[in-house]
Amino acid sequence: MIPRFHCPFPLAPGAHVDLPPEAAHHAIKVLRMNDGDEVTLFDGRGGEWIGRLHRVGKGVAVALESFDDTDREPPLAITLVQGLPAADKMDWIIQKSVELGVAAVRPVACRRSVIRLSGERMERRVAHWQSVAIAACEQCRRNRVPAVSLLVDLPQFLGETPGDNGMRLILAPAAEQRLAELPRPTGPVTMLIGPEGGFEEGELAAAASAGFQAVSLGPRVLRTETAGIAALAAMMALWGDF
Repeated sequence: MIPRFHCPFPLAPGAHVDLPPEAAHHAIKVLRMNDGDEVTLFDGRGGEWIGRLHRVGKGVAVALESFDDTDREPPLAITLVQGLPAADKMDWIIQKSVELGVAAVRPVACRRSVIRLSGERMERRVAHWQSVAIAACEQCRRNRVPAVSLLVDLPQFLGETPGDNGMRLILAPAAEQRLAELPRPTGPVTMLIGPEGGFEEGELAAAASAGFQAVSLGPRVLRTETAGIAALAAMMALWGDF
């Protein structure tokens, strides 16, 4: 497979592009690439560029040769709203959800969320999560990078007026309605997942008031890092491109 790298700036035909330092290090030190080797670049706006790698002093450049407008985005646009989990579980959730085709990720702080983030610490963590999403796109060959939003409290998120008429779902083990029983969505889908310990009753009620339908994935209670991924895979199998 041809190595793929994300470049955080617009690409244009005939350009000679300097690879970002991390990508250059990975190309030379990890993949042991040489002058003239073929490489794929994408800027996150759609499509990808085929080029040839060249060493320039201590840096690495790519001469862009051709553009491929291949779009690997699923027909179903799903936003994963994830209750903030403990430790580094969010890294895994973002990585796997991007591989499965999620359109966007919105972390929210719930009452049972263990970790609390704010200010510069939050901004650094979100920047890290965005880099995880970029790396996942490099691996799974997506050409559009899902955005990871700044962390907000669950009530703030629920108070937002939805900008679309899409389906709003919340996973709840006690829900009587199964995901497979829902009609095929005609627009985007927003899926809300709780943190460790799940949602409190007041949060479930607030979500219902905000238009979220409670659904279950079956009789087993899944961990927070499993629930969203399982729901995404199921929706892609039911209504997406699996």
